[in-house]
Amino acid sequence: MTERVVDVDGIRLCTESFGDPSAPPVLLVMGMGASMLWWEEGFCRMLAAGGRYVIRYDHRDTGRSVTYEPGRPGYTGADLVGDAARVLDARQIPAAHVVGVSAGGALAQLLALAHPGRVLSLVLISTSRAVPGPGDRELPPPTEEFARFVSTVQVDWSAADSVIDHQVDYARVLAGGRRPFDESAARSLVRRDVERANDFAAARNHDLLPDGELSPEPLSPIAVPTLVIHGTADPMFPLRHGEALAEQLSEGRLLVLEDAGHGVERADWSTIVTAILDHTAAAVGG
Repeated sequence: MTERVVDVDGIRLCTESFGDPSAPPVLLVMGMGASMLWWEEGFCRMLAAGGRYVIRYDHRDTGRSVTYEPGRPGYTGADLVGDAARVLDARQIPAAHVVGVSAGGALAQLLALAHPGRVLSLVLISTSRAVPGPGDRELPPPTEEFARFVSTVQVDWSAADSVIDHQVDYARVLAGGRRPFDESAARSLVRRDVERANDFAAARNHDLLPDGELSPEPLSPIAVPTLVIHGTADPMFPLRHGEALAEQLSEGRLLVLEDAGHGVERADWSTIVTAILDHTAAAVGG
């Protein structure tokens, strides 16, 4: 694996790659407020072992990428979409298979809309429609437990231990509660994330980006093969979000993960990796 900080259009982004650069490229896009560490190294290595050139990166204000003053993001959501293309530019990759999780799935959809020539296929995990569409009002809200956790958060962002405890508790809620939660593994990952970041508190800048600013277009123009992967226990985006997304996309299909929560859980790595390998092999350029 190779980690390096690249500078594209004056934006410093930390990226890391796994596998043979001549293999079909897979760009991994993480959700808001999360660094590339949440695409865990073992998962990336499994994809690379399947014959893919895997690239992960830190969003602005996460990890070792450019960091702004907390409370004052110097960018928009559209800039985060553009950053995905910048990462490909830095690696001299014309187009890639793009895999996004949570808000990263929304960024992946918007990348396919804004830069259709850069996206060979999409895999959208634990996400929803990136722009408004018919039937949105019928989509279920987050679970009561999730909403209660978010509304009662108390954390001292200046104290590492407080931040780590909060992030572990958040990971537990996102897991959905139907499977055993590996607190030790979660705490280890969160601690590395906090210690590695230029300023972990800056990740909260993502919460300040306005909704609905990215694209007014419907999702119908997305014509690349798209695989939607969604857990039945997702507390942030209940399963109906994944179903509706797959139904709306012209080339969308759905893979349901029984009892899985929100994100890429270790118990599902083998299933998800196999699905990505099969999906990208069948797509143009796979």
